[in-house]
Amino acid sequence: MNRSPHIRGLIALAAVALSLYVALTVPVHLGLDLRGGTQIVLETRPSTAADGDDEATDRTVEVLRGRVDALGVAEPTIARSGSDRIVVELPGLQDPRKAADVLGRTAQLTFHQVVGVATDADDLPEPLPERPRQQVLADESGQLLRLQVASLTGRDVEKAAARFDQQGGAGWHVTIDFRGSGEKEWDRLTGEAACHAPGDPARRVAIVLDNKVISSPQVAPSVACRSGISGGSTQITGSFDDSDAKELALLIKGGALPVPVETIEQRTVGPTLGAEAITASAWAAVIGTALTSLFIIAVYRIMGALATMALACYGLVSYAALAALGATLTLPGLAGFVLAIGMAVDANVLVFERAREEYASRHRPTPRASLAAGFRRAFSAIADSNITTLIAAGLLFFLASGPVRGFGVTLGIGVLASMLSALVITRALAEYAVARPRLRRRPHLTGIAHTGTVRDRLTRTNPNLMRHPRRWLAVSAAALVLAASGIAARGLDFGVEFTGGRLIEYTTSTPVDPDRARTALADAGFPRAVVQTSGEHQLTVRTHHLSNTQAAAITDTITDLARQTDKIRDEAIGPSLGKELRQGALIALVVALGAQFVYLTARFRWLLGTSAVAALAHDVVILIGVFAWLGKPVDGVFLAALLTVIGYSVNDSVVLFDRIREMGRPDRKEPFARTANQALLQTLPRTVNTGMGAAFILTALAVLGGETLTDFALALLIGLVVGTYSSMFTATPLAIELHKRT
Repeated sequence: MNRSPHIRGLIALAAVALSLYVALTVPVHLGLDLRGGTQIVLETRPSTAADGDDEATDRTVEVLRGRVDALGVAEPTIARSGSDRIVVELPGLQDPRKAADVLGRTAQLTFHQVVGVATDADDLPEPLPERPRQQVLADESGQLLRLQVASLTGRDVEKAAARFDQQGGAGWHVTIDFRGSGEKEWDRLTGEAACHAPGDPARRVAIVLDNKVISSPQVAPSVACRSGISGGSTQITGSFDDSDAKELALLIKGGALPVPVETIEQRTVGPTLGAEAITASAWAAVIGTALTSLFIIAVYRIMGALATMALACYGLVSYAALAALGATLTLPGLAGFVLAIGMAVDANVLVFERAREEYASRHRPTPRASLAAGFRRAFSAIADSNITTLIAAGLLFFLASGPVRGFGVTLGIGVLASMLSALVITRALAEYAVARPRLRRRPHLTGIAHTGTVRDRLTRTNPNLMRHPRRWLAVSAAALVLAASGIAARGLDFGVEFTGGRLIEYTTSTPVDPDRARTALADAGFPRAVVQTSGEHQLTVRTHHLSNTQAAAITDTITDLARQTDKIRDEAIGPSLGKELRQGALIALVVALGAQFVYLTARFRWLLGTSAVAALAHDVVILIGVFAWLGKPVDGVFLAALLTVIGYSVNDSVVLFDRIREMGRPDRKEPFARTANQALLQTLPRTVNTGMGAAFILTALAVLGGETLTDFALALLIGLVVGTYSSMFTATPLAIELHKRT
């Protein structure tokens, strides 16, 4: 007896049960656009005029961004406001007061050689040119230590982490790894301290944070004079609990603030989106998912109905994983989550189309045998396409930061849940169904006992689509030139996240409904203005850079909604997607493309890997070019859509090239162009059905989702169409032309 179906059934049941438990017991965090959050306003307090420039404030923003990421808060908004203020918005934070304390710490970390013990804070030698003035600080026990000037600073630290040593009895401590010249300096510092006798205060090394000695350990007796501690790492020990150790590691790892900051304001803010927009988007998601389900059921009948059930389980598993990881869901993130349900049908379609081929090619076939063969023969294509996406997701997580890193997490979870849905849950349900006597007597009900309309037509006509590959490449080249000319001629309309803008805050005598304010501002010519409330009588409008005339128009619009309006803040704000974040995202994307190329080259041949990555780059350029011609904003929502296209665009090419590899065995002597054409015709039904499944959801989001999701869905629709075209008529012709030259 084959136990595999029973094992798969138990795994599927356990996964669904665990996900249901997590979904019901673990609350999910909603983003600033859906629920609002805590707003903390920090003000820089430079000690010198040189520290008070814009560059110092911008560096402070980047350090704060690293600290917020380490706090575990996803999808924050951090932007400079005016010349010396920084606005930090944190969704769903449990302890905003503690967050404000951590963000405001200067975290100036230094390492000092202890010279001796002082009886008074003024007990210092006179400074000499060759001997800078020492300082006196109290250690953990209150003893005054005379410290030499700092030998190392926080800039010499590579990484820091909180650890718990249960066996050694050290309890919670912080490990520090140095980098560059810091490794040799730590070796020298501990080597000089080791020249003093055990128990001598001069054998100690003081670790100082914000002008306070947090640890001053003795160098171990085993360390010889001038030898030092090699390896470039150390531990900070003390009476830490878990929260203290983690906070200290966070501060050290995040780096020191270039200038001190002070929290001047902390308050709760409302969501940036209105209830109507959220409701419209929810209905769009429901309708789009329903249409996709009906389409799959109509095409694949009972197998389609079972795949729909598996997709519902996929949604449950993905949601539970995001909740368990504490991810923050924004409206574009939720839309991408719904889209992933449409894209997750890809693996099911691939299996069912393979099963149809097996049923049509075998003598006296059975749905059960065809289905088993379909799963077996589709596995390599499913694995390759998902691994390439996982490579991109992993690199985005490790190399990027902020929302780009969060997208990597969401994408990775979606891929893994998709494979579980298709290869375990769908298979368990389908194997149980085809084993029923009623379906064995009526195989046409299964949905795999016939070839399908698209495949029948292709079989009758057998078109040679790759007869003139250069013509297809010429069309792709023309599209690239047109897209590039749009970028060059019209430029890109970067959103506030990239360029910064203007923030105006009002107090009103009567409460103002934020939905009414958004509608009124859109009618006045500011459809992209972000409106937030704080309490009942404060309203903030954040938009792109404005002239004084435009700012006055916004003020007039808000005044019309309230009896009396006072402007309490009007200042420029910096980009929330800072320069370092943008550079990190770009580096991550380039490395991801390179890694995908290496993997595809290893799995297929170099010409197929080159063609797939070239088609992906083709899709990205065209998508950006279309938005340039349409004058659509390139903002954070567009970035999410672009990353989605990059994550999924390569799948079609991988499935096609997997079929080319299968058909191009050494014992077959057909020309490569003919093999590629036959592979294209055989995979075309899967491509069409997968694209239709995603198109239903995207069309519903574009038409019914409101202004918030229109551009997001439009970008994904363009990416879907262009990606489907490029996998067939860019990647394949390019592979044929490259093959001619090998």
